[in-house]
Amino acid sequence: MKNYKLTIQYDGTNYAGWQIQKSEKTIQGEITTVLHRILQEDVTLVGSGRTDAGVHAMGQVANFLSEKDREINKLRHSINGLLPNDISVTEIVLEDEKFHSRFDARKRSYIYLISHFKSPFYHNYSYYYHPILDHSIEELNEISSAILGEHDFTSFCRTKTEIENKICTIENIRWRKNETHTIMLIEANRFLHGMVRTIVGSVIFAAKNKLGGDYLLSVLDKKDRIEAAEAVPAKGLFLYKVRY
Repeated sequence: MKNYKLTIQYDGTNYAGWQIQKSEKTIQGEITTVLHRILQEDVTLVGSGRTDAGVHAMGQVANFLSEKDREINKLRHSINGLLPNDISVTEIVLEDEKFHSRFDARKRSYIYLISHFKSPFYHNYSYYYHPILDHSIEELNEISSAILGEHDFTSFCRTKTEIENKICTIENIRWRKNETHTIMLIEANRFLHGMVRTIVGSVIFAAKNKLGGDYLLSVLDKKDRIEAAEAVPAKGLFLYKVRY
């Protein structure tokens, strides 16, 4: 049995997220259909994690088991030849049969892009919010640092999240600016549904209202999603990298 590990990039604009859904177009669904067509067998494609509707990926990782032994470069070219232009498999490697793209992941990182001015070229891939320029990088980093470490992030995930364990460990949050964008990088062992976008929205809210990092800590303590600020739009969020 061969275990193929895929690194995937996608533009999530026209998709209902990563996970297969019966009546919606998804990333997992598109790739699975192509694999079935090429390999002529049913495969189960397992992703490192779900991304929501409209969220993009620079480094999503997935794997599947197959009886077929294919030359990996030819397989990658065949897959990309059949996938739509907004999905691409950038790498395929063979892994041990026990490798699992979700359970073996040690760290995941996301980036969020906020554009400083309105541009048609950034529209689908960033949140246009020019007041972010009113706040220094030092201020944004100081506020964010309050939630570094292990916490219960119930207040920062969607209320309908089915996962009971909502404890995550954030290892790094870092903001920076260039001429066109403010960018946040966040790294953790795991993320909950809607967690990153709610954190970004809450940091911006705290900065705007001069509440400091104590605001984020108070939201954590309440363990209630209604206490956190509004989540920022999905289109600015990218799954950046998964580490094993």
